[in-house]
Amino acid sequence: MKAAPLARSYESGALPRLSYVIPLLNEKASLEELYRRIATVTERAGCQFEVLFVDDGSRDGSFEVVAELGRRDPRVRGVRFGRNRGKSAALDAGFRAALGDVIITMDADLQDDPEEVPRMLELLASHNLDVVSGWKRSRRDPFSRRLLSRIFNGVTARFSGLHLHDFNCGFKAYRRQVIDHTRVYGELHRFLPVLAHWNGFRVGEMEVRHHPRRFGSSRYGASRIVKGLFDFITVMFLVKFSRRPLHLFGSIGMLCLLAGGGISLFFVAQWLSGVPMRLRPVMVGGWVLVLVGIQFFSIGLLGEMLARSQHESEEAPVQDRVG
Repeated sequence: MKAAPLARSYESGALPRLSYVIPLLNEKASLEELYRRIATVTERAGCQFEVLFVDDGSRDGSFEVVAELGRRDPRVRGVRFGRNRGKSAALDAGFRAALGDVIITMDADLQDDPEEVPRMLELLASHNLDVVSGWKRSRRDPFSRRLLSRIFNGVTARFSGLHLHDFNCGFKAYRRQVIDHTRVYGELHRFLPVLAHWNGFRVGEMEVRHHPRRFGSSRYGASRIVKGLFDFITVMFLVKFSRRPLHLFGSIGMLCLLAGGGISLFFVAQWLSGVPMRLRPVMVGGWVLVLVGIQFFSIGLLGEMLARSQHESEEAPVQDRVG
């Protein structure tokens, strides 16, 4: 794709400065080729760019390759962790170090195609989007992984209100202001579009090519499913209840109180009607439900106090100003 249509898409008439943020773990064999392909595509589009590799504790000499690339081309920079901290921590470190107006994230295993970047930039500009998320419609992965991904994407779209086909795709483009107002931790990297959408940013999707893995092996396993479930619960809480925690904990507490109170009233009515009172497991369960309900209400009230304190101290993200 030529640079001219990209330039016309931006109001300033100037192409954006790009930062490629690429987390990696033991990807030594693919780094040279990935760098060459990124440089070729981005130079052809006429964009200024940097490539920021974040080494997440590799033990195969990956960072030595990054250092050599940096000596040959000052546009290549690297960050290295002393041990493996996870993809979210790697992305967060890359986001904090990136200097570009637009940040492109992609994996280092050559399954993401840099040739798609000009189309991403075009969509970002022409539709006035803040995030463009890749959609690996034709995935080159085993059936089990594709099935789990489809279930994950369906559930996330249903409960988040953001209807994307592929939340887990690491190939994305972000405007600078999105990154400046988003912190990534735990396993929340796959939910970045949801967090951006919740903060009022405009999120779109684009179908991208997905190539078979040529080097190394996938690190996708059962443990990631469990982590993904916990992080999904975290994100749903942040999206729906972080400003009103009593609505969540109070609802649970109310259900517990109604159930426990109903059980207790049943036994009181029996006692008043002349049935001898004796300790029963169901009766104890009713008392426990009442106590649990009170605890949930207390947690909700404490959450409301924390939310109010945070709301008073934080500044809302501003996307546009006039004058």
